[in-house]
Amino acid sequence: MLANLVRYLDSVVARDPAPRSRWEVLLYPGVWALFWHRIAHALFQADLFFLARVVNHLSRFLTAIDIHPGAQIGRNFFIDHGFTVIGETAVIGDNVTIYQCVTLGGSNPTNGVGGKRHPTLLDNVIVGSGAQIIGPVTIGRRARIGASAVVTEDVPEGATMIGLKARSTLVKAETWAREFMPYGTPCKEPCEPTGGNQRVDDLEQQVALLRAQVEELLAERVQPARENERW
Repeated sequence: MLANLVRYLDSVVARDPAPRSRWEVLLYPGVWALFWHRIAHALFQADLFFLARVVNHLSRFLTAIDIHPGAQIGRNFFIDHGFTVIGETAVIGDNVTIYQCVTLGGSNPTNGVGGKRHPTLLDNVIVGSGAQIIGPVTIGRRARIGASAVVTEDVPEGATMIGLKARSTLVKAETWAREFMPYGTPCKEPCEPTGGNQRVDDLEQQVALLRAQVEELLAERVQPARENERW
C-alpha cells in the first residue's frame, strides 16, 4: 500500500511543478478528495448508500470537491486545486488530470429512468479549468479539453477541444504531443487564427478603409466648389 501511495504521489509531482516534495502533495485537496472517495465508493458498492453519502458530504466539506460515491475512478487520478463536481455514473480511466472548477455532469434521461448519464474519460485525458462535460459522452484517450469548453458529444482519441460548444482545433489527432500537456492546451499562440475575433477585426479594418475612401472623395468634390466660389 505504501508503494502504491508513493507511485501516486510521484505521478502528481510529474504533472505539477509546484510541489517541492511528496509531503506537499499530501496537503492537496484533490488527493484527500480521492482518498475519501475510495472509502465512499467501497461503501456504495456494499449497498451502504447512506454511509457512503455521509463520507461524501464530509469530503466535500473538507476539500470543496464533490465526487459522487458511485463514480468509478482509475489509478493516478489528479484534481489540481478543487471546486470540481463528478457525477454518479462517471467513469474515469488511469492518469487523468482535471483542473479546477470542472463539471462531469449528467443529462436528464427522457424516460425518467436512471442509467449512464455522466461522461466517461479514458486514460491520460486532461481537462482544463472551468470545462463542462455533460451527458454520457466518451472522451478518447489522450484527448485534451480546453479551459471553459463545453462538451456534449464524443471526443476522438488525441483530439483537443475548445470553445462553446467545444469543437476540435486545427491540431491533428495523429500529431498530438505524447508527453503530459499542462492545462490541455497545445498552442503557444491562439488556436484559432481564423476564428470569430479575427473576422470581426477584418471587418473593422474594411470599414475604416471604406470610410477613408469616402472622406477622400468628398474632399475632392468640395475643393473645386471652393475654387469656383473664389472666382
